[in-house]
Amino acid sequence: MINRALISVSDKTGILELAQFLASKNIEILSTGGTAKLLADNNIPVIEVSDYTGFPEMMAGRVKTLNPKIHGGILARRGLDEAVMAENDINPIDLVVVNLYPFQATIANPDCTLEEAIENIDIGGPAMLRSSAKNHASVTVIVDSADYQSVMDEINENGETTLETRTRLALKTFEHTAQYDGAIANYLGKGEDGFSNTMNLQFNKVQSMRYGENPHQNAAFYVENNITEACVASSTQFQGKEMSYNNMADADAALECVRSFDEPACVIVKHANPCGVAVRGSIFDAYNDAFKTDPTSAFGGIIAFNRNLDKKTAEAIIERQFVEVIIAPHVDDEAKVVLSAKQNVRALECGDLSKAQPSLDYKRVTGGLLIQDKDLGVITKDDINCVSDIAPTDEQIEDLLFAWKVAKTVKSNAIVYVKNKMTIGVGAGQMSRVYSAKIAGIKAADEGLVVEGSVMASDAFFPFRDGIDAAAEAGIKAIIQPGGSMRDDETIAAANEHKIAMVFTGMRHFKH
Repeated sequence: MINRALISVSDKTGILELAQFLASKNIEILSTGGTAKLLADNNIPVIEVSDYTGFPEMMAGRVKTLNPKIHGGILARRGLDEAVMAENDINPIDLVVVNLYPFQATIANPDCTLEEAIENIDIGGPAMLRSSAKNHASVTVIVDSADYQSVMDEINENGETTLETRTRLALKTFEHTAQYDGAIANYLGKGEDGFSNTMNLQFNKVQSMRYGENPHQNAAFYVENNITEACVASSTQFQGKEMSYNNMADADAALECVRSFDEPACVIVKHANPCGVAVRGSIFDAYNDAFKTDPTSAFGGIIAFNRNLDKKTAEAIIERQFVEVIIAPHVDDEAKVVLSAKQNVRALECGDLSKAQPSLDYKRVTGGLLIQDKDLGVITKDDINCVSDIAPTDEQIEDLLFAWKVAKTVKSNAIVYVKNKMTIGVGAGQMSRVYSAKIAGIKAADEGLVVEGSVMASDAFFPFRDGIDAAAEAGIKAIIQPGGSMRDDETIAAANEHKIAMVFTGMRHFKH
């Protein structure tokens, strides 16, 4: 039975309702500081911890609950420790409700000082939580206000909680304290380079997958805490088969590409690479032109939009092609009806898209982890440097910037042909940049698309002039690339010989 509870919370969401419920069940409540005052002000019977232990809060609140009467009451093994409890006037504490000082919210403030951060490191709270979780055979511990109601329901029905519930809440508590301590270590250990001595990460499992990249690999999907931007991890699937490992990766690639455009855009991805991208006045027209780039690769692909999916566009997709995943900020009700005719199609709503937010990228290597800032590099027309005798026209500049955005999301070596804000050919993932260009040309020819008059983007510089010569032979009239090769003079000379406009960005977009 639960006879005594200790409540000490920083986030007081729902705490009055919980305390009122406990008081109605004649459960004695111990509490500290602001929480005790809140309960007393609302006429809820409460005993201050300092009165209970005989020791006052001290050192500006740093020492409140670090006392044998508190931890002995929590950690006592029922049926074993009653004699020592009686000898030391320790009573059992059966329910512990604690959440911690808001350390992460504190350090999220750019004006936070080290002193402020230190004072928001909770000591007594984690100690009580860990003690309670360790002794979950007898003690119920709550660290999340979302669990208040289920605990109240069990107490109301049985006078106590089940071992299954206590075990679940104990696990949740250890996960929470691990994440809390990890955030402190990350903050205090951060060096001048912006990276911590140790990297403590915590993600929450939301899906066990049938298999990984291949059927013989086990897999699961984990998401970050407190996601702040629309993304695949925060999206809602409203129909279709369960998302697979490859579906997740490809949907992420498609969404991260399409979010970079301001105009209505469509991106079709296959095996993590865009195979068709277009921006138009409507997503219907954008989809039609994105599909034209490479209908063969679009089969079984992932389609992403940066505008709401409407009925007309949904009908065009369902009638035209086999698709694995469709993801958009929102899907109109009429469009949902259309998609429901193909129940296996996975359809997701991700919420309103904004520009990508700063974060870290992780790449696992055997025995280690590579960490880098997310590639948020953006180029505008004011950033490009024309290095050729011929300057690109305004229309070519728009196409060059469009092609540059696409090339950023294509696996290196990446070459992208574009005309009228539509991909004409995409060459991805080749060891030779020249061969990526050849593949882009082959794809365009296979689909009857005219390369003549197109622009070309390269994610990295051309080490030799042969890439420019090949572009000229294909009919490319303008090129955007980072520059920076020791042979830049040769590539510039080649562009001038072929009367090609060429601009440098000064920024590379390798993607591996």
